Amino acid sequence: MKQIIVSADDFGLSDSVNEAVEIAHRDGLLSTASLMVAGDAAEDAVARARRLPDLKVGLHLVLVEGKAVSSPAEIPRLVNEAGAFSSDQVALGFKYFFHPTIRADLSHEIRAQFAAFAATGLELDHLNAHKHMHLHPTVARLALGIGREFGCRAVRIPRAYDAAGLSARLLAWWTAVLKRQANRAGMVTNDYVAGLSQSGHFDETAFVSALDTLPDGVTETYFHPATIRDPAFARTMPDYDHPGELQALLSSHARATIRGRGIQTTTYGALTADR
Repeated sequence: MKQIIVSADDFGLSDSVNEAVEIAHRDGLLSTASLMVAGDAAEDAVARARRLPDLKVGLHLVLVEGKAVSSPAEIPRLVNEAGAFSSDQVALGFKYFFHPTIRADLSHEIRAQFAAFAATGLELDHLNAHKHMHLHPTVARLALGIGREFGCRAVRIPRAYDAAGLSARLLAWWTAVLKRQANRAGMVTNDYVAGLSQSGHFDETAFVSALDTLPDGVTETYFHPATIRDPAFARTMPDYDHPGELQALLSSHARATIRGRGIQTTTYGALTADR
């Protein structure tokens, strides 16, 4: 059986992202969104989610290139004076692995983000992380353990089924480690993702192509939609085609392909309930 979870990242980053999530859920294929609890538009995202009872919302854990929930005084070794994480993912990865005091701050912040999500009153559908930072074994261990305390029962495995080359082999190794950690934690997972190599450019053509080559199992197709090319994206996502990804979620061609190929749409919540 081929199943897909159609999701959007960065919910709460900006009003334009939130508006696109609402439109794509109401008029398109989107079933799932991942919330940045410290995003500039997180409050607006939560308000929209409350009036969209069928939209499944999970935590988009931010531990790189974004704002923390905790104050700089609480986690001084993790963030700068403005409360923001570094964009240097490799350097952060080494710090998270080798420094016990930094791991203590990391644990504090992960718990704070889960607590902030719980405070919204929304049901926690799943967990993933900005820039897939939960592939880091230390981050995964902490996030899965703390997540269980907050009722988390599903996590994204960012394993691409259509990648090749050295980077693909390295990614396969990291995702296998995460899969084992998730299994030990009793978490439900997807089998694959689609959109990884087209991140920011997962438009209608790319989406339909992914659907045409979809493997058996559960594939999460994840998007970064927005209604406009928001100035908020200028530093971290300058070349992303956010409006094009919104149009992919509204595509009648994609909808017809899903129907024609007998692909079943699902959510992490549904998979958890089935288990």
